[in-house]
Amino acid sequence: MINEPEKIENDEDELFEHYRFVANPKQTIVRIDKFLQIRMPNVSRSKIQNGIKEKFVLVNDLPIKANHRIHPGDVVTVLLPDPPRDTDVVPEDIPINIVYEDDCLLVVNKPAGMVVHPAYQNWTGTLVNALAYHFQNLPTMPNNDGRPGLVHRIDKDTSGLLVIAKSEHAMSHLARQFFDHSIERTYYALVWGEPDPVNGTVNVNLGRNPKDRKETIAFPDGDLGRTAITHFETLRNLRYVSLIKCNLETGRTHQIRVHMKYIGHPIFNDASYGGNRIMKGTVFTKYKQFVDNCFKLIPRQALHAKSLGFIHPDTNEFMQFESELPDDFKAVLEKWEHYLNYVE
Repeated sequence: MINEPEKIENDEDELFEHYRFVANPKQTIVRIDKFLQIRMPNVSRSKIQNGIKEKFVLVNDLPIKANHRIHPGDVVTVLLPDPPRDTDVVPEDIPINIVYEDDCLLVVNKPAGMVVHPAYQNWTGTLVNALAYHFQNLPTMPNNDGRPGLVHRIDKDTSGLLVIAKSEHAMSHLARQFFDHSIERTYYALVWGEPDPVNGTVNVNLGRNPKDRKETIAFPDGDLGRTAITHFETLRNLRYVSLIKCNLETGRTHQIRVHMKYIGHPIFNDASYGGNRIMKGTVFTKYKQFVDNCFKLIPRQALHAKSLGFIHPDTNEFMQFESELPDDFKAVLEKWEHYLNYVE
């Protein structure tokens, strides 16, 4: 509702109270969204309405609709997936792979397995903890306390490039580019099967699964969710799997992972979206053993933020950064190439 946290693996689908408001005895009857907007001025009305739809807002301990009206004495509670916590970030001496740095910003190459910012069950060991140690006074966005320097994020088990703001001007300038979808982001993914057509665009709304808040799902009818657009291109066809390049036009939670699942080609070893089982190939035991060995080589979704392009906030020059595929990704790709040569 307010700031959707990065998805953290968590077996408990639990919500925690963050705000509690009691309507004054002289309270005039007013819609719930307007009632909250007055008391939470840093939160947009649309986010409040989304929170109501997802049952993050209760009135007298009951979920309500966006047109519900508040009466004197009503108790309004706002719940979120993460428990309340002090937003102070503990600096930690964790190495950072810095690709580029100047007085305005830095570009880092995040390894798989590192959470971007502190959140439930991952309060330490994150990229933000490392940034707090290596850099002083990084800026934060409104309603984004505890996440200094961040203007975007990638999933814990996705590797690749992130841009970090070092000044208020840089943060607002970069945030505007993300909002305008003018940032160029390219991901490489190993997916099951052979996309047909080999190049294309997935334009399907995405949103939180109402039955499981930890999961993002597709809403193909377009009535629910938010607009999400992914352009993909097949770089290498390996019969059972394919290496694809994805360019994001929007940046929704788990966008590539859910879009690839939607078109029937989930990302290899993506446990959350069906890629951690055999989706293409033979029924032979040796093949199953081969795939299991591949899963061990890359014990995460095979997704890497390969390149990042943006306008520099100070110079107004376009900057483009590229990163190498990490070792686990390269190893599993080579293993599939060798297997294909063996069976042909």
